[in-house]
Amino acid sequence: MCWTVGSTSSADLWSNCSTTNGGSHCDPAFSGEWIQAVQALMILSIIFSFLSLFLFFCQLFTLQKGGRFFLTGIFQILASLFVMTGAIIYTVMSPTWVPDVMSFGFAYILAWVAFPLALISGLIYVILRKRE
Repeated sequence: MCWTVGSTSSADLWSNCSTTNGGSHCDPAFSGEWIQAVQALMILSIIFSFLSLFLFFCQLFTLQKGGRFFLTGIFQILASLFVMTGAIIYTVMSPTWVPDVMSFGFAYILAWVAFPLALISGLIYVILRKRE
């Protein structure tokens, strides 16, 4: 999953890879504080998304008729905010170490697509009422 790609190299949150003479070589990612913050935020977003799914199923069977899925929605909204914050930090800080010949990859774009989708689903959970 590449957050930045170039003609002979790619970088993600965990490793930097380069391709030369048909071979590929990967090194651990830059260990700056900001990349560790992005890693932590993305992991938190995954955890909160799974917790949201788990809470949804729990609330689906325990919530009274007409009740709202507030807790599920809050967790999903928090997951979306973690993704947004991580993507913003990566956007702001990556020009300091990413060469100009590289561009943002599909994982970076996927993070920006995941943010509004998770936010919208969280808001829908908050609005949603349980029916019988």
